[in-house]
Amino acid sequence: MTTIQEFAAPIIENVEKVIVGKRRTIELLLVAMLCDGHVLLEDVPGVGKTMLARALTVSLGGVFRRVQCTPDLLPNDITGVSIYNQKTGEFAFHPGPVFANILLVDEINRATPRTQSALLEAMQEGQVSVDGITYPLPRPFLVMATQNPIEYEGTFPLPEAQLDRFLIRLTIGYPDQSDEKLLLNRLRREHPINSLGPVSSPDELSVLQKQVWEVFVDETLQDYIVQLVYATRTHPEVTLGASPRASLALFRAGQALAAIQGRDYVIPDDIQSLVLPVLTHRLITSPEAELRGRTRHRILQEIIEKVPLNLSRPPA
Repeated sequence: MTTIQEFAAPIIENVEKVIVGKRRTIELLLVAMLCDGHVLLEDVPGVGKTMLARALTVSLGGVFRRVQCTPDLLPNDITGVSIYNQKTGEFAFHPGPVFANILLVDEINRATPRTQSALLEAMQEGQVSVDGITYPLPRPFLVMATQNPIEYEGTFPLPEAQLDRFLIRLTIGYPDQSDEKLLLNRLRREHPINSLGPVSSPDELSVLQKQVWEVFVDETLQDYIVQLVYATRTHPEVTLGASPRASLALFRAGQALAAIQGRDYVIPDDIQSLVLPVLTHRLITSPEAELRGRTRHRILQEIIEKVPLNLSRPPA
């Protein structure tokens, strides 16, 4: 869809002034935003996770907040707290950092399960409840949570129920040598983020999120999505397969990716390219598979290769 492509192109170009050589990652972040979903970033420190979130927020003209997770972080530190005002004799609500357009939850697995669960209502319902009162969050609302895949000491693994709330799991990865040299030259004086300006608005994004629903998905592609997800549930090396929420996530992400690329219909390549970022974090492999070094990534690649795609007619 032209309007969504016109929305996405300047944002991608803007963010690339700060994050070099990661166009695919930026594109998938926009997919999550257009689907009103959330993103789990698993990567080592220093590759630009925080800067990516900031650049995306500035480009959107939205509100950015960051939470650094530690074991002593409390749920109210995220959602907010009601404080008694002695002058008025009433409780006044003080919003927490969750009241933002993009919330970066850094090292989410260092927070306790109780604090992690405070995000569930926000991510699923777009609201928080404090002292029995429900407060709606700003729209659009995107959680970008990060995890360090190397350090596990002092961490609390995310439960499957929370992992399933993330539409997409991404890794940024190290830049190649030419991109890293370009990065050095750009950061020689002032950081590019300081001169970055908005190229869109949260209101525009909210309108376009509804347009994503209109992208056509052929019935044979719908069958293909269901078969891919079902294959994860019956695979002998998978203990817990992808849920029906995963089918919907793959469906919606395919619509958003097609729209970003200027099409009003989804093609098989859209779905196949999204299987890994959408499904990897939703699977639990068997202990035997882990002992043999069988990764979720490899299992999903084999599923893509084995599940047949039978197009009775080209999508149009």
